Amino acid sequence: MAEPSLYERLGGVFAIAAVVDHFSDALVKNAVAGETSENPQLRDWATNHLERLPGLKFMRTLWVCNVAGGPFSYNATKPGSTPLGLEEAHRAFQITPDEFDEVAAELARSLDHFNVPPREKDEVLAAFAAHKGEVTEGSIASN
Repeated sequence: MAEPSLYERLGGVFAIAAVVDHFSDALVKNAVAGETSENPQLRDWATNHLERLPGLKFMRTLWVCNVAGGPFSYNATKPGSTPLGLEEAHRAFQITPDEFDEVAAELARSLDHFNVPPREKDEVLAAFAAHKGEVTEGSIASN
């Protein structure tokens, strides 16, 4: 019998959506990546574009479901050179590696909030970390 997918072990779309909802709200308040960020692009998004947050939560939920082996597909809104197009979706934000790491830490705190077991937590964080280069490409290109 095959081992359940990460998607199944996380509890499916409803459990994933709960984590994404918590994470997304916390990220807006995050001092490094949110409304008081030193990065003007991130600060602007977190203070002036929150009408887009429900759609972003939806896209983030699809992304996690997709990378966790669930039955949902994520399609980039701004296709790029990678299958997920994350570099184009994030380029204008000029996200630095340190900012990315803080976003990952916020994700870890959200996973902890829902008592996600260590193995699954590590797998989610590894899937997130695998895209650091794409997400931070804008900051590297602007240097």
